[in-house]
Amino acid sequence: MSDIIISVNDLTKQYMKKQVVKNVSFGIRRGMICGLVGPNGAGKTTIMKMLGGIVLPTGGSIELFGETDEKGLAHSRSRMSFMIETPYAKANMSAKENLEKLRLQKGLPDKGRIEEVLKTVGLSDTGSKPVKSFSLGMKQRLGIAGAMLTKPEIMVLDEPVNGLDPEGIVEIRELLLKLNREEKVTILISSHLLGELSLLCTDYIFIRHGEIVRKLSAEELNRQCHEYYHISTDNNTALPAMLENKLGIKEFSVRKDGSVDIYERIDEIRLISKTMFENGIIPTEIHIHDANLEEYYMKLVGEENVQCDEGTDISAAEK
Repeated sequence: MSDIIISVNDLTKQYMKKQVVKNVSFGIRRGMICGLVGPNGAGKTTIMKMLGGIVLPTGGSIELFGETDEKGLAHSRSRMSFMIETPYAKANMSAKENLEKLRLQKGLPDKGRIEEVLKTVGLSDTGSKPVKSFSLGMKQRLGIAGAMLTKPEIMVLDEPVNGLDPEGIVEIRELLLKLNREEKVTILISSHLLGELSLLCTDYIFIRHGEIVRKLSAEELNRQCHEYYHISTDNNTALPAMLENKLGIKEFSVRKDGSVDIYERIDEIRLISKTMFENGIIPTEIHIHDANLEEYYMKLVGEENVQCDEGTDISAAEK
């Protein structure tokens, strides 16, 4: 049996003449915590809605647990849970009452499951306290509790830490790690907080303007954020093609002025320089830099897409 339990191929969504998701392809293996990372309007929520069957794709295919037809996808989604956008709860009801209502709606026979999930998310001591008096972090944990009722194999979570204070973010992070490690839940999580996801995820998918710009593991991300070379030449237009075609370098980004930041093979700068000369490209500036997570993110998605406001460290959340 394949370890790939979510697979999308050339997934596309178009509203009128605007493509909001463009030929997106990726696979998620069992046991991963995969971060779908991108700025406001990148298409993250739309991708999750298509996975959940809330929005129909314009093109491409979705495969869940090996199923691709409508009936098979519907069955596979019963093995998953989705928390997309703001989790809904009756404000005047307690956490337990909300979960009991949800249990009945889903036709779940196990009443004891409610106490189990409340304990897991740290809400077992809230008693009759109404949800309207919960903190935002408690409401998010209640949303995750609702998503856990069916004992899902996969959880798809859209911005679960958005708007939380640092303490709330830590609580959600520790909860998701616990679900992944102890209950073996595979998690797809969207966020604009790369620094926070770096403490959680095993893999990353970076998305910009509805297109995937990079897919890499946590180990690869850590390597990318160690050092990089910034190179400017007398022919910046020809530089990207030369890097790809002559040296096989894929891990680079192009700045507005056409100069390039190279994130791989930085120990081979002599070979890179030699190859540029051999192809008639003269370097005018070569500098090595230390990178950090936010800087790497900004170079991938384009600095013009990044909005630092409302206390967020990268951008406003996509909704």
